[in-house]
Amino acid sequence: MLFLPCVVKAQSGELVEVRDFETWNSVGIEYKLNKKWDFGLQQQLRLENNSSELKNYFTQMEAQYELFKNFKLGLGLRYINVNDNKGAIQGMEQYFRYQLDASFGHKLKRFKLNYRLRYQNKRELFLESYDVPNLNQAWRFRLKLDYNIRSWKIDPYLAGELFNTYQDGQNNGLTDYRLILGANYNLKIYGKLGVFYGIENELTGSYPKTTNIVRIKYTYILKNK
Repeated sequence: MLFLPCVVKAQSGELVEVRDFETWNSVGIEYKLNKKWDFGLQQQLRLENNSSELKNYFTQMEAQYELFKNFKLGLGLRYINVNDNKGAIQGMEQYFRYQLDASFGHKLKRFKLNYRLRYQNKRELFLESYDVPNLNQAWRFRLKLDYNIRSWKIDPYLAGELFNTYQDGQNNGLTDYRLILGANYNLKIYGKLGVFYGIENELTGSYPKTTNIVRIKYTYILKNK
């Protein structure tokens, strides 16, 4: 029942969907240059409408630098292909997004607590007129708690994230929040496999949408010897 779309009837008689189930599938590679620098490349595919339709797919490059102990700065570049299946004009659209991260983590015995502040900026590409509003920005704050189980390869974690968005220069305030329960499995020389289940809720609009998300991610890790 959780994964079935829930609909409500508006005054106009139109049925508005307020619940969905998405799947995110990702494969990537991570390169640890040294104790300070990490680089990553990933390809991700996302499905929506009960995972029956393409939502988007993207390629992302990342770099992370440890400025001082437990404090890291990051940069991510993402080229996105979005399936626009609503409105009179439909089809694939291309977007470019960059993100800037600042994160701090510390350990409490077998727990690890991480705080991350992210700024992201997304713009549609190849528009006929750049007068068309197409700029989307957001500030995101995430709190993540990891637990290392002794003599066990699977490490669970909990995370919560708030989204404060800006559309074409207008501050929309807090528009979404996301809650995640996940785990990572250490494959040793073969990298790591991660899965999570998440719930993302909209906080604005007449019919706020709730999205259930399942993600599977495989990452192959290279270390500079």
